[in-house]
Amino acid sequence: MKFWKWCLVAGILLSSTETGKAGTVRPNGAWPYIQETVKDTTLHRERENSHRRRPHQKQHRGSNPALFTDPLYPDTLFLPANPLAKDTLPIDPSVTRSNDSTALDTTDSTARKRSVFRKLYDYFNRSNIDRTAQKKIDFSLVLGPNYSSTTKLGLGILAAGLYRIDRSDLVTPPSDVSLYGNISTSGFMMIGVSGNNLFPRDMHRVSYDVFFYSMPSLFWGIGYENGVNSKGESSYLQHLFRVDASYMYRVWNKFYLGTAIDFHLSRNRRFTHPAYLEGQKPNYTNTGVGLILQYDGRDFIPNPYKGIYFRLEGTYYPKFLGTSNGFVRTQLTFDYYQKLWKGAILAFDLYNESNMGPEVPWTMLALMGGNRRMRGYYEGRFRDNNLIEVQLELRQRIWRRHGIVVWGGAGNVFEQWNSFQLSHTLPNYGVGYRFEFKNRVNIRLDFGMGRKGINGIIFNINEAF
Repeated sequence: MKFWKWCLVAGILLSSTETGKAGTVRPNGAWPYIQETVKDTTLHRERENSHRRRPHQKQHRGSNPALFTDPLYPDTLFLPANPLAKDTLPIDPSVTRSNDSTALDTTDSTARKRSVFRKLYDYFNRSNIDRTAQKKIDFSLVLGPNYSSTTKLGLGILAAGLYRIDRSDLVTPPSDVSLYGNISTSGFMMIGVSGNNLFPRDMHRVSYDVFFYSMPSLFWGIGYENGVNSKGESSYLQHLFRVDASYMYRVWNKFYLGTAIDFHLSRNRRFTHPAYLEGQKPNYTNTGVGLILQYDGRDFIPNPYKGIYFRLEGTYYPKFLGTSNGFVRTQLTFDYYQKLWKGAILAFDLYNESNMGPEVPWTMLALMGGNRRMRGYYEGRFRDNNLIEVQLELRQRIWRRHGIVVWGGAGNVFEQWNSFQLSHTLPNYGVGYRFEFKNRVNIRLDFGMGRKGINGIIFNINEAF
């Protein structure tokens, strides 16, 4: 064969193998290969069938992530195989990078355009999802105005957290902690923390409520007769620091035995009518230790849907712990919760407090009113050695995380059991709004009413009972 024929054959072979040149971009799987070994044939078939980048394929620095180099052709960039388009055309990496950059810029721009109100909406929209199995503590915060007849217009802050000591234990209800604070136009200031810490399998419980407040207060004296005097109150400045904590151990099924500690540090001054104290001191420090018998069948402590709760607590405040006159306090609580229809819970609460001693300090007497029972009454307007209260409340979820409540109840304060008078019983009723701030943790706004125009607004976290 002549020389020019040999050159023609060699040229045809070289063009059919398409040996790569530096900087060439070819779609992977879009051309025929001349394989010289079985190994090369296998690599070719794997390249044809693969839709994902293999570990040995190295991404080309500075180019689109879709481009890679193959060990067989280190100086050539390839596109991933597309089984639906064997004739895919080469793609300019610079164009791809530009498109990706535009997409990222668009996404970032969209994220930046979210308004403050949208961010707040998204925050609260996710706040009631139970994340206690994934997070160490699921914490949320809310800030808002409030008003009551006691403290006037104020600004309150509430922070609620749910957590599990053992996140693999989904049978035991989650533990809860609440941080709260308030400041008002009347000069009222308060800060505190409360919670219930449930250990694995609910064998141990630690409950606590620690707070300090300073407020201009009113004092009507001791007993029902002084409380009904609407024009005889004495103003004074009150400072109170209190620690109330208990430890419970589950002895059997839902029965618990435990101990408690109660510490009161009360400092009061600027009385307009000191005679109302009936010879008692304005300041007292009291420390008590107690025993508790408890049955707890509630499904969730801050907001029960069903179950029975019974608690009998006896606390002794001895002289050697700082109390000026030793006395004993007993407290009995019975609560019942029942589901009625969809979204409706019927809740019942009975509470009794009795103080026995030669002279119980006026700061430690049973106080009617507050944010849990006899809502709407000025806390402490009616006070005496003994107190009994009862209330029945209907709680109805109306739409998504929103709900309303209505309640009715009554209460009575008296010096001794043999001096109890049914005619001294005071009425209580009201309505309230609920917002599920955390999973089954409600923010509540209650408007309570009572005897002869007595009323008040309460803004707080968790159900009243």
